Amino acid sequence: MNASTTNTVKAGTTSTEETGTVSGPDFIALQVRDVEAAAQFYESRLGLTRAPAAPPGAVVFTTSPIPFAVREPLPGVDLDSGDRPGNGVALWLRCDDAQALHDSLAEAGVEILRAPAPSPFGLTFAFADPDGYAVTLHDAG
Repeated sequence: MNASTTNTVKAGTTSTEETGTVSGPDFIALQVRDVEAAAQFYESRLGLTRAPAAPPGAVVFTTSPIPFAVREPLPGVDLDSGDRPGNGVALWLRCDDAQALHDSLAEAGVEILRAPAPSPFGLTFAFADPDGYAVTLHDAG
């Protein structure tokens, strides 16, 4: 191994030269109870647009720079176990006006988990989607 391009490798592990490297998130999907209901929520409440094609059992949206989707649960996934699906995962989406979107969601009866507050990422707030996922929205970045 070339010491200038690879960190020390412990016994039983491989270096990135041998396995490749990860460049970052490339696709995000939430496993949901009802794909069509979840897709309708993200379309009507957040303004996302469906992509023209998606794999069976999923709806993909034309988000950028990373595609976002809702899909049927994988075998063995129980969305009703635990307090909230995705507990421990932070899903942030950027929007153009966090306050206006917050007000629209609150008026529609969507559960607001964290009120709008300033942050290094602009105004942020969190809500629960129809499956209970905590989603944070921010308007700068």
